[in-house]
Amino acid sequence: MTALASNAALLIIDMQNGINHPRLGRRNNPEAEQRISELLAFWRASMRPVVHVRHISRDPDSVFRPGQPGCEFQPAFVPQAHEAVFEKHLPDAFCNSGLEHWLHQRGIHQLVILGVVTNNSVESTARSAGNLGFATVVVGDACYTFDQRDLQGRLWSAEDVHALALSNLAMDYARILDSTAVLAAG
Repeated sequence: MTALASNAALLIIDMQNGINHPRLGRRNNPEAEQRISELLAFWRASMRPVVHVRHISRDPDSVFRPGQPGCEFQPAFVPQAHEAVFEKHLPDAFCNSGLEHWLHQRGIHQLVILGVVTNNSVESTARSAGNLGFATVVVGDACYTFDQRDLQGRLWSAEDVHALALSNLAMDYARILDSTAVLAAG
């Protein structure tokens, strides 16, 4: 990766308490939170923009339902007063949130995306970012997902689901890098 833009935005997707609920199942990448913390600290120290995205579910059974602890940000990822927070009701952080407008108003053209779930909100947001013309990076070791069954009932490991989601993004939408490469570009 070439150098990070001085205003490259870090998008932290859905790092809320509910993502740790046992009913979501087995996950991959147990060090993702550590990588996210390292990148967040770097962004804050370099005074680059940080954007926190919070999923607000309309499903009454969701771990992200408003008014319950699962909807709140994890303690390590609570936004600071000057950091942007966008709420979404769908996986895509750009859909009906005002995020695209906010980025354009600030002349931000480069996005670094991380968080959860790799094959859902991260992938959806990165696809939109790429389609909208943003120079998009997804930090593979700062994302994770869960085991998932396909429509035929076959169980796919979180590692396979994660790898395929990142591969899909790498085709046309985003560069896939690890946190070491992103920090080195800073």
